[in-house]
Amino acid sequence: MTGRMNSPMLSDEKTLEYIRAAKEGDSFAKEELITHNTSLIKSIVKRYLNKGVDYDDLFQLASMGLLKAITGFDESYGVKFSTYAVPMIAGEIKRFMRDDGSVKVSRAMKQTAKEMNTFVAEYPSAYGRQPAVKEIAEKFGLDESETVFVMGSSKMPVSIYGGSEYKDGNERELIDTLPAEDKQEEIIDKLLLRTAIESLPERDRKIIVLRYFRDMTQSEVAEKIGVSQVQVSRIESRIIKEFRQKLIG
Repeated sequence: MTGRMNSPMLSDEKTLEYIRAAKEGDSFAKEELITHNTSLIKSIVKRYLNKGVDYDDLFQLASMGLLKAITGFDESYGVKFSTYAVPMIAGEIKRFMRDDGSVKVSRAMKQTAKEMNTFVAEYPSAYGRQPAVKEIAEKFGLDESETVFVMGSSKMPVSIYGGSEYKDGNERELIDTLPAEDKQEEIIDKLLLRTAIESLPERDRKIIVLRYFRDMTQSEVAEKIGVSQVQVSRIESRIIKEFRQKLIG
């Protein structure tokens, strides 16, 4: 399967036609959906290379994720199939790597994912629909890439992974919001700080809020609270180190 040449993406109409057929047990339709989504599969697989899992195994996992997306896709979600499929594919790989011990998910991220689960579960009762990724991000004070990353660390219902609609009416594909691997450590740091910030002394808490949640430089923070930049740097480093030791097993 990994040796296939990339085939052009199907039109939305043809994709829906094949999905309906695949759900009725049409093996050819499933094969066509996999074949024509090979480029999507490969683009996601590339994000997880050099993590201790062979490319072929990653490709197979991604293909399983795509098949699950085919089975679970509901046209009433109002999103493109590729938008729905991205987190399903990535989630299949992440769950394997997590269970296999190749990826360690922090307790802070698990807690945030749990809170997101609760928010998503309760949202329809209040608003009559599932929340968009953008709405989840706003609720938890994260950007969309951070939100998708956290959601991908858990087994959340993927119907809420639909793309975010902007004022111009365009829908942003989730493949564009998934953070690069070198950004994921930074996201975990931010979540760790968010989880533990309430236990900090007032000055330390203020430093972290200004640095990580208001994006101020160490020099700007130092000037605002009346200490040196070196002190800010030391305090920040100490807090992150302590949180890592405490919250990441």
